[in-house]
Amino acid sequence: MSINKFIGIGNVTREPESRFLPDNSPVVNLSIACNEKYKDKSGETKELTEYINVVFFGKLAEIVTKYVEKGNKIYIEGKIKTDKYTDKNGVEKYSTKVIANQMELLGGKKDGSKSKDDDPFKELVPKAIGGLAEMDDDIPF
Repeated sequence: MSINKFIGIGNVTREPESRFLPDNSPVVNLSIACNEKYKDKSGETKELTEYINVVFFGKLAEIVTKYVEKGNKIYIEGKIKTDKYTDKNGVEKYSTKVIANQMELLGGKKDGSKSKDDDPFKELVPKAIGGLAEMDDDIPF
C-alpha cells in the first residue's frame, strides 16, 4: 500500500490563474509559500520558504476563482504530481505540483481585519441557527 497525500498551509503568492479545459470544466493554478523557521547549529534563527504550485479542478476551481486572492492564507489538501517534459533545447525537465481536493481560507482579509459582510457563507448561518429554535429545552448538557 502507498499514500500520496499533501497537507499544507501557506500564503497565496500570485493571483489565481483561471482557464477552461476542452470539455469546458474550470481549472485554476496558483502558488503558495510555506515558511519554516528553525535554528541552525550556531543557534541563529533561519527561515526557509518553499513555493508550491497548486492546481484546482471543477467546483473547487470555481470557489477559488471567486474567493481566493494574492496574500490570502489557505489550507490545502491534495496529492503530489510530477510531470516530465522536454524544453525547447531538448533537455528533460520535471515540474511538481499539488492537485488539490480540499481548500479552506484561513483568517480574515489580507490586512487581518474581519467583516461579516465579507463572509461568503453568512447566509447559511441564520438557517443553521433557526434550526436550534425548534429544539426542546431539555438539552442534557
